[in-house]
Amino acid sequence: MVTEGLRVLGVGVGRTGTLSLKAALELLGFGPCFHGRHVLDHPDRLGLWEAAAEERPVDWTAVFDGYRSSVDWPGAAFWREILAVFPDAKVILTEREPDGWYDSVARTIYPMFGTGDDPRAKEALRVVPGLDVFTRFHRRMIWDGFFGGRFADREHAIAVYEAHNAAVRRELLPEQLLVCGPDAGWEPLCAFLGVEAPDAPYPHLNDPEGFWGRVAARMAESRR
Repeated sequence: MVTEGLRVLGVGVGRTGTLSLKAALELLGFGPCFHGRHVLDHPDRLGLWEAAAEERPVDWTAVFDGYRSSVDWPGAAFWREILAVFPDAKVILTEREPDGWYDSVARTIYPMFGTGDDPRAKEALRVVPGLDVFTRFHRRMIWDGFFGGRFADREHAIAVYEAHNAAVRRELLPEQLLVCGPDAGWEPLCAFLGVEAPDAPYPHLNDPEGFWGRVAARMAESRR
């Protein structure tokens, strides 16, 4: 067992306010915080994530080396395995109303990393180094794995989403788990982590326009 390293694990899936939670945790001193976007920043660790997707043994301390917290996919998909290594980590389940969640995913990460049909996704794949490898992994782990290749089936995808949230609630002790929505603000988070709220607004980075803006920024950076 490892008791040092990852101190907070966000198990909410993508588009439940995970990027806002990442920013909040870093403001509270629990950073750096690993987010799904960081998979692309560590190509040397991609093999570890692929091993997890294939249900092979994974050195989770190596996956999260240099990080004190994690949110979003792909970590959220392997929360049981991660907590087996970091059993003292506090767990945060971000969730939102299922239909709103599905619509948000369908407008952002699914056309970007699932189907790749959006013209912005096609352009990003052309100009961002390593994005093709990341996208293939993303499709296998999330769209083909987590959703069984059926995210386009709204009823099925929502059922998977709700089953994930229910399993977290069922399997974790109440004192280890905080369940909150994207608009919960500082109070429940700070009380759960035992820290004072900062003199700053709670981050709100979850809108679809912001998602595509970050894609555009990544493309601009790659073109320099």
